[in-house]
Formats: sequence, structure tokens, C-alpha cells
Amino acid sequence: MDIHRCRFIPYNPQAINALAFSHPPSAALAGRGIPTLRLAIGRANGDIEIWNPLRGSWFQETVLRGGKDRSIEGLVWTLDPPENGPEGTKLPGRLRLFSIGYSTAVTEWDLEQGRPLRHSSGNYGEIWCLAAQPRWEATQKGKDGKFLPPAEGEFTGQHLAAGCADGSIVILSTADNDLKFLRLMRPSTKRARVLSVTFQNRNTIVAGYADSSIRLFDIRTGQLLRTISLGKGLSGGSKELLVWSVKCLPDGTIVSGDSSGEIRFWDAKNHALIQRIQGHLADTLDVAVSANGDTVVSGGADQRTVVYRKQDGERGDKKTRWAEVMHRRYHTHDVKTFAVYETKDLSIIVSGGPDATPVVLPMREFGKEHHRKLPSLPQIPQLASAPSSRLVMSFWDREVSIYRLSRGPTVHETSDGQRHRLVGKVLIQGEENITSAMLSSDGKILVVATISNVKVFSVRRRKGDEKGTLRVQKIGAPEALSDEGARSVTISPDSRWICVVRPNSALYLARITSASQEKPQVSSQLVKLSRATRHARFEKPSHGTLGEYEKTVRCAAFSDNSKILAVGDLSGCVDTWVLTNSEDSALTKSVADSGDESSDDEDEQVVEGERWLLAAAESPIPRLKSGIAFLSFRPENKSRTKLLTNGVDSKAAESRLMVLTSEHQLVEFDAVDGKLSDWSRRNPRAFLPAAFRGVKDRAMGCLWDLTEARERLWLYGNSWLWMFDLNQDFPTDEELSASADIPDDTAVQVSKKKSTQKRKRELFEDDENERKKTNSGAGDRIPLAQSDIFFGSKIRKIVGSDESQGEFISLNKQRSKAQDDEDEMYENDEDYTLNHDTTLARLRRGGNMGAAADISTPKKRQSLGINGIDDTPSSQKQLAQTGDDTQSARRWWHTYKYRDILGIVPLSPLSDDESEGGSSLEVAVVERPMWDVELPGRYVKDYE
Repeated sequence: MDIHRCRFIPYNPQAINALAFSHPPSAALAGRGIPTLRLAIGRANGDIEIWNPLRGSWFQETVLRGGKDRSIEGLVWTLDPPENGPEGTKLPGRLRLFSIGYSTAVTEWDLEQGRPLRHSSGNYGEIWCLAAQPRWEATQKGKDGKFLPPAEGEFTGQHLAAGCADGSIVILSTADNDLKFLRLMRPSTKRARVLSVTFQNRNTIVAGYADSSIRLFDIRTGQLLRTISLGKGLSGGSKELLVWSVKCLPDGTIVSGDSSGEIRFWDAKNHALIQRIQGHLADTLDVAVSANGDTVVSGGADQRTVVYRKQDGERGDKKTRWAEVMHRRYHTHDVKTFAVYETKDLSIIVSGGPDATPVVLPMREFGKEHHRKLPSLPQIPQLASAPSSRLVMSFWDREVSIYRLSRGPTVHETSDGQRHRLVGKVLIQGEENITSAMLSSDGKILVVATISNVKVFSVRRRKGDEKGTLRVQKIGAPEALSDEGARSVTISPDSRWICVVRPNSALYLARITSASQEKPQVSSQLVKLSRATRHARFEKPSHGTLGEYEKTVRCAAFSDNSKILAVGDLSGCVDTWVLTNSEDSALTKSVADSGDESSDDEDEQVVEGERWLLAAAESPIPRLKSGIAFLSFRPENKSRTKLLTNGVDSKAAESRLMVLTSEHQLVEFDAVDGKLSDWSRRNPRAFLPAAFRGVKDRAMGCLWDLTEARERLWLYGNSWLWMFDLNQDFPTDEELSASADIPDDTAVQVSKKKSTQKRKRELFEDDENERKKTNSGAGDRIPLAQSDIFFGSKIRKIVGSDESQGEFISLNKQRSKAQDDEDEMYENDEDYTLNHDTTLARLRRGGNMGAAADISTPKKRQSLGINGIDDTPSSQKQLAQTGDDTQSARRWWHTYKYRDILGIVPLSPLSDDESEGGSSLEVAVVERPMWDVELPGRYVKDYE
């Protein structure tokens, strides 16, 4: 495989200005998060990313696109009260997302449509901060010991409080699924900016101002309860302190962070100053508190994240004091915002700032677990290529750029020796950012979509232009296609069909016809595709519901012959359609028997004698455990004979669909029959390499490398590249254990060298294994040898005088066995499924297991991929550029040599004569490392 490492695409990740979890932290909640838990990340270009924590495996589900001169400066979630259902049941309330950004409006977002739902604005200043009222909880008990329901007429929803630049605080009501103005509160004396706001309880608001003061209001009457003065600023600076952040502990204690870099604690009742700590060398920009109130975290303009813990006073002193535990610099720029979520088994805090990288930190296990950085680049690649023309297309915000990559030295090479050239550029009119763009495989059609419009362009080479500049002209698309917008667009490989996923995830196909001239045309008749009906998942009233959000279509893919279309959504459902006509009856025989031809609008769905039918309508592809990351059809291996090794016709081979879920479950289906392929039956998830199952960053896409000698699937993520040889099965547990039992010379030497440390290691071996199994949602456990905590994790308990009867007891807290129903059901069901699939896979492999287990030497074990393949440059080069039998026998290979991958796209394949002697795949790896990104200057440079 020939690899072009490209860094010429100037995609700039945007700063993170706001973070918000959909549920508040709760130390009493069991499990590792509820199914509807989401994290919203607001960026400076107006985009909002929705992430699913997935019990520690972070997955970017979708992006709500912003627009020109828009910025997200604040995010909050609310939960509507449960509704009465049939037979006395309670229906879960809807989770709602609100944002602000340098305007007088509060915007509510429609997650199902991916666009703003409503705005609320008034005659007040710019909104600087936003907070949601705490959820209503029953606190009073009746005579029978049960909690009392809310009083008649009591509002159990969540109001919003918005702090404005003119000093006023606006209360907005979310009742009746609306957003209405309720009350305005303003101090009578000064009109200083409201920089931060939070709720002390459901009726009391705490607001931080720009005039060295904190004010408390009663939202029921609008009355000012108390004004707390912070005093004057530092000498030589501003006289007034800016209270950038205020938070409240569960007991009502107020915690504030200001422009002097201090953290101050204020009493909940008399509002007196309890303690002040100089935590930062510059402004303290945000403060976060834990669910039980024993931990406070602050972030500042000095790039530091500081953790404070409660400490008991000296003997005889009943007062507790706060002390700084430790501080780290996880960000290269300001630490601007925090978001906290906690349960009994999950305790994380996410931070963000101008460096555009979200950082996940363990909160309860701070210092015992590693932190983790989430990707700053989009997880759905914003790239496409035209291999026949060697064109690479990229888009961001409202701009589309097309580059041409040359194979070798040419006369068009630029003066600086670069082998790429910008040959086309499109600027989309309007204020909305681009949601999706696609370039056809022949490089002649470009489709660009926003949330409200779809535009089609023809791409041609200018006549007489030796530099190869492209001429991009807009094609008059029908109103039925262009007016409603799209989440994503896809063009079939033969450039005859455009698949459009509407904002509500409705699916449409548009036919592209070539006129007598070179300029193509789009048919005015659209084909609407109907998905298979599936049962909705059950949700508890306390969890809330996201509505139809889980049915959002995340990806779509055409087969290599453009006759099969597949889509996957966030709930794990996959639907496929087959293009039928009179000449292709063999492929669609099973589809014709599904009964779908009795549709009332049959004639409307026929375009030029062709019709799309839902494949396996009566028995669709089963719903997978988690959301679909991407789909890809396995292309036909043209270098082989028409009949494959397993006896399947070449046309049937076109229907093999590879699916990868957000939990890295790799499954291959027959897209027409809806059944597992033979390869997937022999290779369940339990047989995947342990190193691949432990990959943190989720996969973004895949590539296929098919020659006569091999069928390789290349997967890639933000920082890794992984290869699987589908001609070979993954090793079973017997093969792995057998390879471990056969030591080579190196292993014997290593075991002798470490024999003296065996006894010491045994004391901590069991404990270390337990520490590596689970984490609190951030990174893995820190090994004891690398930990900053210098006391042992075990103690030896001796009863009596006989020390030989001593027992080692672990000091680490064991994971709670009392889990919520969904978490326990999920884990038990997953274990059962893995064991069941493993047993079936062993039976399907049958007699091939003995042949596959020839691992008598280290060289054979390495060639089979059992011991893993190193990712050194020499090994990487040998694998990428050679095609001998030893290399092709490897079952898998991976590397972490690439960083910040924006995407990988295929380029022109080599000719048949060249592919016989080497690799036939040529790709462009588009990297965008953060050190190439122009970031704003730091407020504090000399902090050392």
C-alpha cells in the first residue's frame, strides 16, 4: 500500500466554550451511567457536538451545525416532568438542550432534526451566562413513610436563568413544551455584567457580577436577598474583581472563582467568607464541584487544573478546611469550562478551552487513573476523493476545497516542491455551515448540503488550462431535492444516484441523468425509502427520553456496483435496499418475495424502469448492541475468478456489508438476506484481538485492499491504523494459550531476568489485574509503580501472634454490586452473547482449527499475528510495500505512528500488471496535528 501523508488541508478545530451533561451528577445512582446520558460540546463556530460516554468509550454521535458569526457560549439541559400514561403508568419526560451565544436570545435545539427549534429574546442586554433550575425531588414524607407528591399547581419542571450584560437576570419558563419569559430581576443600583449564575436550590439564584459582588435572588418574587462583596482587586490592576464562576455545594456553600485567581468559600446561611485559596496565577475561569461536595476543581487562564479536597481540622477543631491536593496542566491554553457527571461507579469531569481538545479527568479517582483526551477533529470524516482523477475534496464551515495529488514529479509541481495543488474552491452563500459534502468517484459531480438546502455542482476541467484548474458550475436541482436540506449526502460509485438523508432522517434518492451536453442533470422525481419497523426501547421515567433521536441516520453506503444501499442509525439498526429491474432478477429474487410490491405508491417509486425495494423486509438485519459507526460493502475481488473460494457467485459477493459499531463490534452481513456472512459466523467479537478491543478512540472509517493474494480491511481512527486479513480467521483462545506456553529464547531470558522480582510482584498482581478491568470513565488505572500516591494498596491483617496466618486485604474500593437494571442486564446479556457466539464459532470452524494452530516457532506465531505485529518504521514499510507470502499471512497489523487523522481516502489504483508484484492500494492520509493549528495567544505565558 502506497501512503501519501498530507498536511496541506487547513482545517482548524474550533475552541470549546461550553460543556454540559444531560443529567446532573448523583453519587447515589448505581451503575456506570444511564442510557440517555449525553455530553454536549459547544464550539466557537456555532457547532454543538453530541457525545455518548458509552460507559467510558466516548463516541461522537452527531454534530448540530452552526453558522456565520455564531458562537456557543453556554449550554444547559432540562428534563420535562413525566407524563401520565395508560393504566396509571408514567411516561418519561423529554430531555431538552438550550444554548446562548453573544446575543439576546436563548435557543432550544431539536435533536431529532439537528436544527434550532425555537428562540426566546427580549428587551434586555446580551446574555452572558445560563443555568437550569435543579430537578424537582420529593423530600417530605407522609405518615406512611412514603414521599409526598408535589402540591397542587406546583411546577415540577426546570426554569432557566439567563444573566445579561445590563445586570439583569431573566427567568424563562420551559412549561408546556415551550420557552416563555417569566420574570426579570435587576439590582436597583448598578448595572454591572452578570458573568456567572447558578442555583443554590430550586428557589434561590446565586449570580456573580463584574463589580466585585455576588448577589442572591428569590425567583418566586424577584427579590434581592443578599449582596456579597469580594473587596478590591489586586494592586496595580483593576479595582473591581470579575466573578467568572459561582457554584454551590450540596449543603448550600457557595464557591466562587474570580479574576484574582482565588477560590473563595462562602457560608450558606449568613454568607460569610469561610476560606480563600490562591489557586491560580491568573483569572479563575470556571469551578466544578463533586456530587457529594467533598471535591472542588478549578481551571484558569494559567492553563492549570487544580483539585481541592476537604480536610478535617486539628484535634478539638470541628471545622473542616479546604486544601489544594494537586494541580496539572492538561491544556496548552486557558481552562475555560467544566462539566461533571458522577454515579457510584462513574466519576468524571470534562474540561475544554481554546486548544479545542476535550480532556476527560477522573474526579473521585484523581491521581489513581490516567486522564484522556478526546479527538478535536470531527469523527465523521469531512473528506472525499475521486480516485480516477486523483482529486481530494474537503469541507469546513461554509467552504469546499478540491485538491489534485500528483503521482510523481510533474511539470505542474509547485515552486516549493509540493505534489498537490488547489484546483477548485466553492463558497456557499448564506449563514449556515455545511452539514455534508460529497464528490463523485469520477470527479464530475459535487453535492453540498446544509441543514436547509442541497446544492449540486458539475466539476469539469478548464479547456486549455495546463495547471488543471477545475470549473465548478451549479446545476439546477429540483425544489423537492434542494429546499429541505440534509444531514448527509452520498453519491453512488456509478454517479447515477444521490442519497439524501433529511434532517429528520427521512431517506430520498435522486436520479442523475447525463444530457447531450457535458453538464449532467438531476431528475425532478425523488424516490422515498421506507425503513423497517422496529420496537422502541424501554426508558425509565427518571432517565428521560430523547424522542426519535436514536433513529438518526449516521451513515449511508452504496455497494460497489451501485445496486444496494445501506444506512445505519444511532440505535444500532441497519436497513438495506436493492435496485431492481428486468435484467437483474437473480440478485433481487429474495427481495421480490418480501411483499413490499403491494405499496400504494408503487408507480411513483419507479424511475426509468428501476425501483428500490427494501431488502429482507419481513426479517431485517437484527439491531446491534450500540450505534453504527460506519458501513462499508466489501468490493468484489476482481483479481480472482468469478467463483469465490466458498462457492458464492460474484454477484452475491457484492452484497457483503461490513458494519462496525460504536463499541467496536465488527460484523458482516449479507445485505440482501439480512443474515450473517460466513466470515462473521466464524469470527465473533470474542475472537477479536485484545489490543483492538482495548483501543480508546473510536474508528472513523475503513478502506479495502483486495488483490489475488489477500483481502485486507484497513480501519482507522484519530490516531491509529489497523489492518485485518479477512482471508484468515482470528486466533482462538486455544491458539493464544498455546503460543503463551511455547517460550522463545527472548522470553526465556526475560523470565530469568525477572525471576528475582517474582515474589514482590505476586503481592500486587491480583490487585493490579482488578485495577485494570474497570475505570471511572476516563483513562485506565495508573500502575502502582508510576503512581504519585506513595502508600500501598494492600495491608496485611494478622490475628494473634502467628504471622504466617496473615491475610492481605486490598484498600481500594471494590466496585458496587448493586447496579441499576439496565447496566446489570446489559453486562449479563453481553457475557451470554459472547460465550454463545464463541461456542458456535468453534463448531463452524470445525477441522480448520488444527491447521490454523501451527505455531511451533516464534516466527510462525508472528506471521500469524498471534503475538502481535510491531509498528516500527521498518516493519511498517515492509508491510506497506511488499506482498510476499510471509507478510500476507499476517492476520492483523496496527500502528500509532499517525496523529490527528482528519481522514483517509483512496487514490488511483495501480494497473493490473503492477498489482501482481506489489500492493494495488494507494491512499492519502490527511493529518491535522495540533502543532500546525493556529491557536490564539496565551494570557499567561511565563507561568513557570
